[in-house]
Amino acid sequence: MNRSWRSLLPWMTVFAVAMAFLESAVVVDLRALYYPEGFTFPLAPIDRRIALTELVRELATMVMLLAPGALLSRSGSERFAWFVYCFGVWDIFYYVFLKVVLDWPATWFDPDILFLVPVPWVGPVLAPVLVSVGMIGLGIFMLHAREKGQASPLQRREWLLLSLSAVTMLYTFIEEPLRHVLLHSGQALSVAASGEGLGQLRDYVPGHFLWSVFSGGCLIGLTGLVIAMRRTAHARVAAEIRRGTGTSLKPGGRNHVERLRLKDGNTLENGR
Repeated sequence: MNRSWRSLLPWMTVFAVAMAFLESAVVVDLRALYYPEGFTFPLAPIDRRIALTELVRELATMVMLLAPGALLSRSGSERFAWFVYCFGVWDIFYYVFLKVVLDWPATWFDPDILFLVPVPWVGPVLAPVLVSVGMIGLGIFMLHAREKGQASPLQRREWLLLSLSAVTMLYTFIEEPLRHVLLHSGQALSVAASGEGLGQLRDYVPGHFLWSVFSGGCLIGLTGLVIAMRRTAHARVAAEIRRGTGTSLKPGGRNHVERLRLKDGNTLENGR
């Protein structure tokens, strides 16, 4: 990435916000067709072709969110950083536009269909918004760390913590819908692939969201991010100290007298 990530950030943000409006426009149209009185559970019957089209459209949206970072950089970590940043902005502004156009959600805790693969994900609006805030923070951290010379902003332990966080939060979104679909079909993956996943949720009404498990996932992810931030900060300080020490030991530098600090706290002045 030749340009600073800060100079690219405004346009990447504009792109993600524009994508959010396109996403919300599709949902506005679908709700006008299937929920003229307002979106609510249980879900209205939906044509199989439309359900399958929605599934493919969501996958295409993920590709579109990944594409800008892939065009900007050959680095896998930078591509991932731009993807999670754009995803976070896209998801938050998706709900902003739905609120502006439809005055929905009425509260942060209104349930929503979040994703369709391998089965529909369901959760209160607040949950994906919190995830998106974390993704924006993660993306910015990784881009900043890369610019400061960190070839790999995240190490194995941090990746493991973030992955565990993602799996934990994913479980809270799909556990109840998956259990419902399995009771009806016994083959969740084939149901999603055939576009019938939404149809299997026609009599499904979200119950109690696993906020305690979700909060645990958030805490795990935050721990991984904080560890990574502290490690990179310490690495930068150590590098600056090494560079400063190397400069001060060079004869004929800016100062004629260079001082070497001894272990007992005294100083030794070269040339004295």
